[in-house]
Amino acid sequence: MTPRPAPQQYDALDPASEPVLELRHLPITHPAADPLLRALEADYAERYGSLADGEMTLFEPDEFAPPHGAFVLLFEDGEAIAGGAYRRYDDHTAELKRIWTHTAHRRRGLARRVLEALEHSATTRGYHRLYLTTGPRQPEAVGLYLSTGYTPLFDVDEPPFAPLPFEKALVA
Repeated sequence: MTPRPAPQQYDALDPASEPVLELRHLPITHPAADPLLRALEADYAERYGSLADGEMTLFEPDEFAPPHGAFVLLFEDGEAIAGGAYRRYDDHTAELKRIWTHTAHRRRGLARRVLEALEHSATTRGYHRLYLTTGPRQPEAVGLYLSTGYTPLFDVDEPPFAPLPFEKALVA
């Protein structure tokens, strides 16, 4: 496997130097998603060991397809660098899943862009609430959800030890 080059640096004062990002709604089975999902699976295994076994196969791919679900990928220069999905949780609630940014592209606000796209999609599909869980070994995810208006359904002052649920009401 060829080593990845370091992420390109961009001059904040020169808008022409910024990367062109493209968000696409695709099936979760699309070949462009495979490298990102495999990297997510490896990340889960590194963080949680055998507790992560089977996590990526808990749900059938069609659960992330319209009309009740969605899967989005964020591309830069033709490469999928971030993505996420939701599935139907109940009649009024979508459950967010698989939100992840490739390690070489973190700290650029990409997960926030994916999250905003999923929120917009869920709203247009008639959902009124989003629900998600993240793991106790994913502090960056907890920070993302807290900073984007998600309500923790756990005591944030206690040490985390189990899946951490969040919710957010959607406004049409």
